[in-house]
Amino acid sequence: MDERLSDLTALARRISELYAERFDVERDATWYLGKMTEELGEVTSAYLKLSGQGRVTGSRRNLEDEVADLLGFVLLFADWQGIDPAEALQRKWGRYLEAQDA
Repeated sequence: MDERLSDLTALARRISELYAERFDVERDATWYLGKMTEELGEVTSAYLKLSGQGRVTGSRRNLEDEVADLLGFVLLFADWQGIDPAEALQRKWGRYLEAQDA
């Protein structure tokens, strides 16, 4: 795994463990998938507010924070499933560049 993603995954895992202990949460499929879905909704809401399409005005900082939350949960899900996200992205998206260069 890319060193930076590995560090971020370790950070997310540590915070997730603290959260699970504090709130007595079982981190199972429902939790991982539900949290990713929740955070995607919050990214959408933050973006809409920032772009003037929400009921209230949003901030760039709020959008950044929500993207960070979503990324954290994607990294946690990938870690839980034994997926190297950097390798998977390179394999999946990189093939489009390989096809273009061929």
